[in-house]
Amino acid sequence: MHRCLMALACLAFSASTVLAAGPLDAFNGLKGNLDIAGGTAHIPVMKGAAKQIMAANPDIRITVAGGGSGVGVQKAGEGLAQIGNTGRALKESEIKKYGLVSFPFAIDGVAVAVNPKNPVSGLSKAQLKDIFAGKITNWKAVGGADAPISLYVREDGSGTRETFEERALDKGSSSAGANVVNSNGAMKTAIAQDPNAVGYVGIGHLDPSIKGLDVDGMKPSQENAAKGTYTVTRLLYMNTKGEPEGLTKAFVDYIYSPAGKEIVSGAGYIPYEKK
Repeated sequence: MHRCLMALACLAFSASTVLAAGPLDAFNGLKGNLDIAGGTAHIPVMKGAAKQIMAANPDIRITVAGGGSGVGVQKAGEGLAQIGNTGRALKESEIKKYGLVSFPFAIDGVAVAVNPKNPVSGLSKAQLKDIFAGKITNWKAVGGADAPISLYVREDGSGTRETFEERALDKGSSSAGANVVNSNGAMKTAIAQDPNAVGYVGIGHLDPSIKGLDVDGMKPSQENAAKGTYTVTRLLYMNTKGEPEGLTKAFVDYIYSPAGKEIVSGAGYIPYEKK
């Protein structure tokens, strides 16, 4: 009986130890500020992680700002943020200039998006290229209503824009007359309010307020992006100036943890397995 009680006590201790251990334990004893900036596609993941971490440790304050991939590079490189997010791989010139280290953490697709009232459900790549080059200017030419096309693009330096132009437009460029917006959120708002709009957003940002279009028969979904049947895809990166330490390292590691992967999945992305 005595041995049995001891065994049960050991099992209970082991179970409580397992339950107590978790990714958030890495933040025990840490304090200070962590500033994160850059790619807007990353914001839901960064904010979700920040909320959990700060709830577990009130001595930690994490701020998350957007601005686009170019801002992420600049802020991290100049020491204005500990983590700079990009929706594209760093350029060799950026790595050399700032000494940045990259941590890919999610797979995201970039979807062509229109207003839900638009009857067009898909475009060929050739049509897409001509629309964004300004050669096709009326929806009637691609099976839609007799209405002028309102073209929306992201700002220079946007990782979403770079991925879209490289993968969807086969390294083509966009018309200089296009309307420029500075975030996925702004793009969604513009398309939702303009029945003749066409633009692009990270697939994780698709919702009933906008409609994703098929491209050459490829349906824009994260599942298809993960399987490789939707090819307008990219990786999302966290970038730090040199190897991360302390609170910054704990945050990066948390994003790769099971809890972090749940946040990534919940934001509509596919977790990237750290290599």
